[in-house]
Amino acid sequence: MRKLQKILCCTILLFIMTGLSFTGLVGCVKGSEDSGDRKDIEFTVVENEDLPAELKKLIDTKKDKTLRMTYTTKDYTYVVAGYGTKETSGYSIKVNGVYTSNDNLYADIDLLGPGKDEQVNEVATTPYIVIKIEKREEPVVFKM
Repeated sequence: MRKLQKILCCTILLFIMTGLSFTGLVGCVKGSEDSGDRKDIEFTVVENEDLPAELKKLIDTKKDKTLRMTYTTKDYTYVVAGYGTKETSGYSIKVNGVYTSNDNLYADIDLLGPGKDEQVNEVATTPYIVIKIEKREEPVVFKM
């Protein structure tokens, strides 16, 4: 009986320690992004016809898969996020924000699916978005 109590006590202690460890790790990860000075960056969503020709070619070759890339010209940085091939129409992409924090540039982007009352076509689509900002040197972190 005493041995069983000892095993039970050790198991409970192990679960508590594991839970505390995960809580600490999650807090560190969350804090590392938000603990710096966050500065919002102005951006423009660029239409396909206004893209530099070379960037347009790169996107066309990669848009059927998940796409996360940047392209920099003399004056601008283009942030490209795509979600690969979807089987229907009706998808859109929302930019929640572009900002710097802790020497990184964050692009916070969400894919929105078709609304429940929206009529969709059974045609493959490749939703992606291109964001244009003034030329930046920071590495880009995609929050998708």
